[in-house]
Amino acid sequence: MRTILHRQFLACAGVGLLLICAPLQAAPSAIGLFDGQSDVGRVTPPGTASYDPASDSYTLTSAGINTWYRADAFHFLWKQMSGDVSLTADIAFPPTAYSHAPNPHRKAMLMIRQTLDAGSVYADAALHGVGLTALQYRRESGADTQDIEMNIAAPQTLRLVKRGDTLTMYLSMHGEALHQVGASTKLHFDAPFYVGLGVTSHDIDTTDKIVFSHVRLETPPPETQPLVAYSTLQTLQLADQARIATVILTKPGIFESPNWTPDGKALLINENGSFRKIPLLDPPAGGTPVPFDTGEAHGCWGEHGFSPDGKWLAVSCSSPGQKGPNVYIVPAEGGAARQLTHQPVSFFHGWSPDGKTIVFTSICDGHEDIYTIPAAGGTETRLTHSGINDAAEYTPDGTYLYFNSDRSGLMQIWRMHPDGSALEQITADEHNNWYPHISPDGKSMVFISYAKADTGLHPPMKDVALRLMELDSGLIRTLVHLTGGQGTIDSPCWAPDSQHIAFVSNQMLPASDADQ
Repeated sequence: MRTILHRQFLACAGVGLLLICAPLQAAPSAIGLFDGQSDVGRVTPPGTASYDPASDSYTLTSAGINTWYRADAFHFLWKQMSGDVSLTADIAFPPTAYSHAPNPHRKAMLMIRQTLDAGSVYADAALHGVGLTALQYRRESGADTQDIEMNIAAPQTLRLVKRGDTLTMYLSMHGEALHQVGASTKLHFDAPFYVGLGVTSHDIDTTDKIVFSHVRLETPPPETQPLVAYSTLQTLQLADQARIATVILTKPGIFESPNWTPDGKALLINENGSFRKIPLLDPPAGGTPVPFDTGEAHGCWGEHGFSPDGKWLAVSCSSPGQKGPNVYIVPAEGGAARQLTHQPVSFFHGWSPDGKTIVFTSICDGHEDIYTIPAAGGTETRLTHSGINDAAEYTPDGTYLYFNSDRSGLMQIWRMHPDGSALEQITADEHNNWYPHISPDGKSMVFISYAKADTGLHPPMKDVALRLMELDSGLIRTLVHLTGGQGTIDSPCWAPDSQHIAFVSNQMLPASDADQ
């Protein structure tokens, strides 16, 4: 329900079977750029917000347990708006007035929110007291919050920009031009919605004070400049109530197809036909990418994967005198390449659990089908003969090959035995589903879903979703919506722990937004 601003009224929000109520403050007059202020969720004592014209700063005080899970508790200084919006602020955490240590995850937030209900749809650029910075969002009323995190030193300035249904976070560390950092999501807000500043202490019994200065609430300029393509590599923790994405790398241009090294300590990506290895740091972040040697094999595509024993890497590349890619084998640390397939065009997709067989897709005489070949070399065996068939991958026990095929009309996920028998359709919905990847523990499958109208061969730069199926029950849940497609998860994308995946998303940003 939409709350009504009158003194002594209660704001109540239904979240699941719970009814969460909290006193709602009056807003008798505008406060600087904003129209009103409210406690969202349960905040005791009531929060406050004030504006100092002399310093052009806003001071918010609030208790509140968190903005997370299915319901929030924080103080919000807001303005109702519609259309495109840009909100910018410098953020400072003054010395605390209480004796105990502050909660490291107290938050200052630049927020866009559908309603003032505790479980409302929202997105915010949040700076935690410990310095962690994140784009947080709740896609549906009463759903769990998700976020995209960056483990960096606390930025000086944050910006949240809404262009259409795209929400993007920008930051400046030391006063340099604001720049995007790979934190972006698609989220729809009905007009009017609320835009403003929020504070929560992350401690129900403590009131924190946070100062926002140089606040600018604007309509971003029209997109008149050329668009700049950005790619962002993220890892995603899959626990349903803590679905946290961490930015590992973001930069202009196109890179694709992340794949974990067998020890889980690095990610391999393809960029401009070559591979880069990115060490994973602790706290989670990406180190400096280093080139990965594939010998004479060049012009490599995204499809690649490590052998089960961790000694080899299969890649889809060309070599001197060849036109299309074929499957090559190189040492897991890089080195000379050995050509395995000899088709006009073929792409690696998976190793058998014993490491003795490789499954690949070949495009021959206009047909796109699935083949296997001994990893040591030998005869190629064709497994499919109808429709477009692609992206086959073994289950960890070797019982099935999962793949995508359009033989039923839309592109759907199928499975078969490794000899091509016992064909079985696994998904049958209104999406075009591609690239099934089975978790190392064999319990889950992640895949990418296009809208029904996107009937082309997995194009890039589309509105897509990563979805996860529990293989024992067949239940499917959406993990994240993003702009991507080809290159997002073309290669095996699971971490060895079966609790994380890696993926690449894309953004097309106006040049004026890319570096401001």
